[in-house]
Amino acid sequence: MIEKPVRKIFFYKKYYLDFYNTLDSNVRLKFNWTLKLIATVERLPVKFFRHIENTSGLYEIRVEYGGNIYRVFSFFDQNRLVILINGFQKKSQKTPKNEIEKAERLKKEYFDEKRPK
Repeated sequence: MIEKPVRKIFFYKKYYLDFYNTLDSNVRLKFNWTLKLIATVERLPVKFFRHIENTSGLYEIRVEYGGNIYRVFSFFDQNRLVILINGFQKKSQKTPKNEIEKAERLKKEYFDEKRPK
């Protein structure tokens, strides 16, 4: 059965791919599975995709493997296009402020570049 996409996934520059290439092959497989879920399931479980409070519309994609938790920040463009940006391995309960600031900066950069000159 072929699943019909409800969203498109887009990697902004090389930020996500640079992170992805540092991961163990099993974690990569889990990210691939999670991204397919995001692309094809209308109502996403918060376990895998959730809005980050007190941000300008950032979301985090969460993957857990082997007792480790990995996060990738993302945001929407035109409701059905998910833009992936920076990722990191989460080592504390709270999301690091510097990672959120980086994601906010990359989101702004994306929309600044997209805006007609």
